[in-house]
Amino acid sequence: MPSIVVVGAQWGDEGKGKATDALGDRVDYCVRYSGGNNAGHTIVVGGEKFVLHLLPSGILNPNTVTVIGNGVVIDLDVLKQELDVLASRGVQVPHPLISANAHIIAPYHQTIDRVTERFLGKRRIGTTGRGVGPAYADKVNRVGIRVQDLFDESILRQKVEAALDQKNHLLVKLYNRREIDPVQVTELLLSHAERLRPHVVDAARVLNDALDAGRTVLFEGAQAHHLDVDHGTYPYVTSSNPIAGGACTGAGVGPTRIDRSVGIAKAYTTRVGEGPFPTELFDDDGDKLRSIGSEYGATTGRKRRCGWFDALVVEQACKVNAFTDVFLTKLDVLTGWETIPVCVAYDVEGTRHDVMPMTQSELHHAVPIYEFLDGWSEDISAARSFDDLPDAARRYVLRLEELIGCRISGIGVGPGREQSIVIHDLL
Repeated sequence: MPSIVVVGAQWGDEGKGKATDALGDRVDYCVRYSGGNNAGHTIVVGGEKFVLHLLPSGILNPNTVTVIGNGVVIDLDVLKQELDVLASRGVQVPHPLISANAHIIAPYHQTIDRVTERFLGKRRIGTTGRGVGPAYADKVNRVGIRVQDLFDESILRQKVEAALDQKNHLLVKLYNRREIDPVQVTELLLSHAERLRPHVVDAARVLNDALDAGRTVLFEGAQAHHLDVDHGTYPYVTSSNPIAGGACTGAGVGPTRIDRSVGIAKAYTTRVGEGPFPTELFDDDGDKLRSIGSEYGATTGRKRRCGWFDALVVEQACKVNAFTDVFLTKLDVLTGWETIPVCVAYDVEGTRHDVMPMTQSELHHAVPIYEFLDGWSEDISAARSFDDLPDAARRYVLRLEELIGCRISGIGVGPGREQSIVIHDLL
């Protein structure tokens, strides 16, 4: 049975949750391997919308075991709230398994995140203020708090005190903020210990045993390729590795254990926060894409920046992640345009680039070169096969496939779980 990693091919919000959920009832394990609650997965089931921030998308499939891997940073309050909200809506889900090695977002991480972003002013990164970056920084600096620390009160107190010893000096002397009480932080973290204890596991062992037993495992990251801290549009990136390779380090499986790498791309492009975006629109077309596509952040509610499909962005993601398939979402949003531009190259100060430029400076100066494809006016939301699509919509999909160098195996034509076209089965 295959193991599959699902990766956003643009700057996030591509609809990974929908694609993951569509596969979820056919997989045995669904694993989050990166990021924190700075991302949101929106899933529509039976006309009901569910927004998940930490829980794996497979949580809505009762026969799927969900796992939060060691590469995730966890806000324990958010995790509790998500589970409580699902329960209040009548959705009975098992508590996910949680890696003992996953790091915790403590209250001081959120404080540091917010005050640092304000301090940067015009140079801000555009973080969500959820404390994700500072938690990852503590992880790399080896002063982080891990889930397993909740079960040794003495160690937890020592680690919180050590972490705050430096941070309180920073808060008071640089940012003119009050000190944070390590006792209060420790007690808050300890309040979650007993609820979590039965669900904390050696996740790498669990997943490798599952693969040995022939189980199907689906790995999903948060954010997307171009927000990867190593391969994204640095410094306007997240603090982890959402690329396909991140599943190996963030879940604890070897690279030879991953059989399929699936990229998720919107039929146009969006981005939240700061950073370069060559095809961004500032006109009525951009507003129309935002309105029809409901392009507002699932986590923050911020307006998403909208633009035409950028083939260079997706082609780069296809290369680095070795995508075997791409799932194209929100094709229905493009209904109604007479012509639809697609970015096929950049002009950078007079030089044509047919692939993404190497440097940050070049990308900031990139001007899109468009190819114009015929649009369509027919409602495609009820299409369930490729042949159901209008000729112009089929040509649009096939042209994108040529430009990105990877087969498009599925198409989303609406927000509902059933509103998908399968061209090549992903399992």
